[in-house]
Amino acid sequence: MPVAIVTGSSRGIGRAIALQLADDGMDIAINDIEQQSASMESVKAEVEKKGRRAIVVVADVSVEEDVKRLVDTTVEQLGELNVMVSNAGIIVTKRLFEVSVAEWDKVQQVNVRGMFLCYREAGRQMIAQGKGGKIIGAASIAAFRPAVALELAEHGINMWDAIDASVAARTGLAKGEAFERSIQSRSAMKKAQTPEDIANMVSFLASDKARMITGQSMIVDGGIVFS
Repeated sequence: MPVAIVTGSSRGIGRAIALQLADDGMDIAINDIEQQSASMESVKAEVEKKGRRAIVVVADVSVEEDVKRLVDTTVEQLGELNVMVSNAGIIVTKRLFEVSVAEWDKVQQVNVRGMFLCYREAGRQMIAQGKGGKIIGAASIAAFRPAVALELAEHGINMWDAIDASVAARTGLAKGEAFERSIQSRSAMKKAQTPEDIANMVSFLASDKARMITGQSMIVDGGIVFS
């Protein structure tokens, strides 16, 4: 059966993605930081109730050795790696002059460095397997996307950004009700976005139905950004 890693999957969007991919017939490596261990175990139990295998791998995506271990452990325990969902991300909702350098650095480490490491290590493993694969991430390194897609395409690996405008329920600092209302009011559909909305897009991208799509940003925001 296909195997997927979903980073930041202890709750919110990551949890919804993990459960949806389990419904799609995949075995799941559930990942988050140590503070979310109890929540990860809960998601693991939910995946197993669906008849799929699941493991918990505690790892910080901003740490190179952690990401290498995440991929290696997944392959050792579940057999291979077919789908990488780089979902882990944090957001700071303070005003500019209230944001500390430490907070800014942490956002860059998780959202940019973390995604780069997940893309790189997953790509290396998929190339070694020789079966292609799927890499799906948030939009933190959108400028990096076309180059990565071109490099990986020759190995049968598709990659996309699945953009979540509100970043609802990602790990990290609370975004606050005012921010959430602002996102909803700017949406053409005037609807509250749910983690399942993102999970449904990831489900499609991780399937063979998306085999001829790569290097694209798939916007799931209810009509805030139009391409």
